[in-house]
Amino acid sequence: MAIALSEPGVDGLSEAWGVLREWQYEEAPMQLHPGDLGWFWRWGAGATAAAVRTWRRDGRILAVGLLDGPGLLRLTIAPDAQREEELAQRLVEDVTEPDRGVLPVGKANIEAPSGALVRELLSEDGWKSDEPWTPLRRDLTEPVKDPGVRIKVVGPERAHAFTAVQRAAFDGSRFTDERWHAMAAGSPFADARCLVAYDDQGNAVAAVTVWSAGPDKPGLLEPMGVHREHRRHGYGEAITLAAATALQELGSSSAIVCTPSSNVGAVATYKSAGFQQLPEVRDLYRGA
Repeated sequence: MAIALSEPGVDGLSEAWGVLREWQYEEAPMQLHPGDLGWFWRWGAGATAAAVRTWRRDGRILAVGLLDGPGLLRLTIAPDAQREEELAQRLVEDVTEPDRGVLPVGKANIEAPSGALVRELLSEDGWKSDEPWTPLRRDLTEPVKDPGVRIKVVGPERAHAFTAVQRAAFDGSRFTDERWHAMAAGSPFADARCLVAYDDQGNAVAAVTVWSAGPDKPGLLEPMGVHREHRRHGYGEAITLAAATALQELGSSSAIVCTPSSNVGAVATYKSAGFQQLPEVRDLYRGA
């Protein structure tokens, strides 16, 4: 039976999220995580559904893509189908033909797992390697040390503190209380925690969201940030340790994160919190 590309719609998001959970495993290449879908949910269920693409055959989803910004497709593939030629050829056709509704004409980026055949076919088709990203991983089978600062789990009553830190940590962030409530209403948030760190004066200084993919699977940090007025005091390490503890409590086997290699401060922060640096990964890009 032919492979079919589709948009799942709001009613189909839970199925896409479910297969992303199933596809997470230790030693997997860095790939789209159910938490990435959960973080995108801050724009609402309708916008999330409009950004998701699935490829299926005989009713089974073989690949899931998230249009995570203009011209950016974050793509992952079922572990047993990453080297399948029919699927890889179909993916290349769908991302290169603008009338398929995946990527527009012109400049575009694709994130796909290392080792997937689709990467090789895209390279043969003229796509180039983009700037490097650094994945990091922390094993959660051992105890995590105390972060040394006051940490609070964010519910609706603390959403304003969380969103304020988020905006102060990321230039251009438009994360509002409304966006937090939309994210918290999404089904992936059942496996998530938002945390805020406070200094001795009661200021909210750092924030993180962690996403479990279920027991004994890697959990994701997305995003983590420190308030621009409270940097260089160790709060990044503290909130990262708190994130690891939260994922451990959720049953995750490890904590993973990925940051641009150019962000040397972030890489150093994660390493200070016990994360191990993994080999760099790169998106593929097509110029204008």
